[in-house]
Amino acid sequence: MNALTLQWYDAGQLKTQQIYEQQPTKSPGTFRIGRDPIRCDILLSHPTVSGLHVEIFFHTQQQCFLIKNLRPQNPPLVDGQQLIQGELPLFKGSVIQLGQMQLIVINLSIPNASNVPATVLVPPQPPVVPIVPPQQPHLNQQLNQQLNQQHFHPRNSPVPLAKPQAIGLQCPKCHRVSSIEHLQVGCPWCGTSLAAAASVLIPPGN
Repeated sequence: MNALTLQWYDAGQLKTQQIYEQQPTKSPGTFRIGRDPIRCDILLSHPTVSGLHVEIFFHTQQQCFLIKNLRPQNPPLVDGQQLIQGELPLFKGSVIQLGQMQLIVINLSIPNASNVPATVLVPPQPPVVPIVPPQQPHLNQQLNQQLNQQHFHPRNSPVPLAKPQAIGLQCPKCHRVSSIEHLQVGCPWCGTSLAAAASVLIPPGN
């Protein structure tokens, strides 16, 4: 059953009213709100509310509840938008401002409405490689045995890493390069302080 629930405060009291699609009202097919007890289904007491202010009805083709202004001289605000003429749809959480009174749509139930979730495209994920926990050493041994039994082609053999190069200090006076251990004692050839020496790479074997 299509239904909408309104909630508001009137004279310090919290009030709730549920509106159904097929509901006996003073004006069949619509639910009217205002201060006039003869023409309205929801009565509001504040003087800033018109006698016949707005009406709410269910639109079968659009499958939604709509609100229509019945007082152009005193237009309501619906979700911050002024409604002078025509209709606006209502949603759960919609705020209706009539004069200085505020009504909130706290619930909206439309079972036949099409609620098709948006399609989310997920990029393909790489295969998950199982990780052997360190607390299971027997599994590690099995993996090592399997690797040892495989025959690797020479092209698949690992490439040996190059030997890392050492860093030396070039004396600012005689320009000779000494190891970085001489930073505190100075150049071993001329005794010059190496605090301002340039860092250079020492080729392997030197």
